[in-house]
Amino acid sequence: MNYNFTSVPKIFFGEGALKNAALELSGLGTKALIVTGKIITKTGLTQELQNFLSSLKIESVVFNDLPGEPDDKMIMSGVQVFKFENCDFIIGLGGGTPLDTAKAISAMSVLPGKMIDYKGKELNGNFAPLVLIPTTAGTGSEVTRYFVFTNTGTNEKLLYKGDSLLPKLAVIDYNYTISAPESITMATGMDALCHAVESYTCRKANPVTEMYCLDAVKRIFKYLPIACKDGSNKEARENMSFAAYEAGVAINGAPTTIIHGMSRPIGACFHVPHGISNAMLAVECLRAVLEGCYEKFAELAVTIGAAEKACDPKVGAKKFLEALEALTKELKVPTLREYGIDLQEFAAMEEKMAGDSVASGSPANCWKVLSKEEQIKIYDTLRVK
Repeated sequence: MNYNFTSVPKIFFGEGALKNAALELSGLGTKALIVTGKIITKTGLTQELQNFLSSLKIESVVFNDLPGEPDDKMIMSGVQVFKFENCDFIIGLGGGTPLDTAKAISAMSVLPGKMIDYKGKELNGNFAPLVLIPTTAGTGSEVTRYFVFTNTGTNEKLLYKGDSLLPKLAVIDYNYTISAPESITMATGMDALCHAVESYTCRKANPVTEMYCLDAVKRIFKYLPIACKDGSNKEARENMSFAAYEAGVAINGAPTTIIHGMSRPIGACFHVPHGISNAMLAVECLRAVLEGCYEKFAELAVTIGAAEKACDPKVGAKKFLEALEALTKELKVPTLREYGIDLQEFAAMEEKMAGDSVASGSPANCWKVLSKEEQIKIYDTLRVK
């Protein structure tokens, strides 16, 4: 068996993780650009980070002009701040948007030209050092070689990748996730679940990624409902943070598939948060690609206790889908209609979205590759729910 696996950065996990990373932080430079959101800034967490950096004799400047999910204009504004302030390294603090934006700023602070110039290319170079500190349990961006952004010129959500996008340090303290509201906890947790399920059933899966995926799926099915109902439950928050990390590591080696391929265009066209569009699509997308991968889906069912180990693979796969559908209902994942999307506008955009999905390459990672027309049918199914 031959496979490639991208090593993860140095991880500091658990309570007090930031303090434990003091020595490593001190070695990255004397001035940091903190990329975060305005909500995180209001919580006092940004100031807490600045105070800690100051104790290490590290200056810092905050860039928190992050409306919604990352786009090229937002990223290039951050690059200007990074250069104007003569920063040495970048700290991303927050959910997927600040972390992905931090990665993009790191790359574009070195690479010439516009972001669109690098579409379809691996991003590699001597980028600005990165430290990523998640405040949600979902994207796993703190340990991945990817970032996602919207190209405002084409209204297209693009996935960029490269080993140079991996941070020097990932600081994962589940206490930072406790203040996340139920809606954010659900959306980010479902994103992590989709990462794990897609990676496990991906053509490029290998024993290392499978190990991470199975454990992540098991933890998420058990602890995501608890974290949504009781955000102060530290056991649930800790396990969700660990599961998001595991799923993030897994997609470095075995990337996402049909759900993410079809989800990104919904986010770009209708500004639906990434985790929610993933959750909307999950059951129907996986139902469409079961063929050729029944055994893997059956193994997922066994992992979460939804099927017996000796069951017929088709039966087990069906059991997993039933369990996933039950989870989405328990977590109150909204339909397109409930989210407030104009269904006629959605129908008008289906062909473009399916085309963008195919072009992303993600659906081709499935054992059963869906055509553009088959993906349009899945979008149709979402409209009638």
